[in-house]
Amino acid sequence: MRLAVVGTGYVGLVSGACLAEIGHDVVCVDVDAVKVELLSQGTVSIFEPGLRGLVGRGLESGRLRFTTSLVEAVADREVVFIAVGTPAGDDGAADLSQVFGVTEEMAPALAEGVMVVVKSTVPVGTSAAVEARIREERTDLAFEIGSNPEFLRQGAAVADFMHPDRLVIGTRSYRGEQIMRHVYQPILHEGAPVLFTAVETSELIKYAANSFLATKLAFINEMADLCERVGADVNEVAKGMSLDDRISEKFLAAGPGFGGSCLPKDIQAL
Repeated sequence: MRLAVVGTGYVGLVSGACLAEIGHDVVCVDVDAVKVELLSQGTVSIFEPGLRGLVGRGLESGRLRFTTSLVEAVADREVVFIAVGTPAGDDGAADLSQVFGVTEEMAPALAEGVMVVVKSTVPVGTSAAVEARIREERTDLAFEIGSNPEFLRQGAAVADFMHPDRLVIGTRSYRGEQIMRHVYQPILHEGAPVLFTAVETSELIKYAANSFLATKLAFINEMADLCERVGADVNEVAKGMSLDDRISEKFLAAGPGFGGSCLPKDIQAL
């Protein structure tokens, strides 16, 4: 299939390179001309095991290329993934200016029958807003809208994409579902679990998952504080909890708290 990935940050670059690896014709778009030039030469600034090799093979095969021209990139694409940043604003809400900016820029060039998929982490209703902006610009365009949040871990992103523990895909129609099945067919063929939902449900699953993981981390740290006061061992408390198969041992390691680029941002956005 002919795919476009808008944004070559962590999610966009990994997704684009992996989609090319499984056989698709992929063009990745970014406004940073220097980054695009380096990527076109196979130079990857993100350290992620296996990513440089994927980009190199994609370039060599001709299935992967990079450009700064969003309009040219989407003109003949069957599926367009939006994978731009959604950083936290001053009030904690997700800043969607990049999402809406690329939507408005590419809308006049979208091909008939295209499926636009929001891969960025976005609040519920964002995909609907993207859909509305496209319809406002192109009243005669037949297209599909979708949501496909990522669940990539830094340091294991390539493996997570190629062998996911689940795929979450929100669509509006049977046609949209079939398009996304085609996109991920090589991965689904290997038995990856897939959950097709409404678009709004898909958007919320991402926030719900990250917020629940943060809750587990915050909870075990509260237990650690209590253990220090009463003379208990938090590691043994965590082990005792994890023996209950409804709880599991994951994310029950007491420590300095949670951080990184996702959990704090996503909790605020939620």
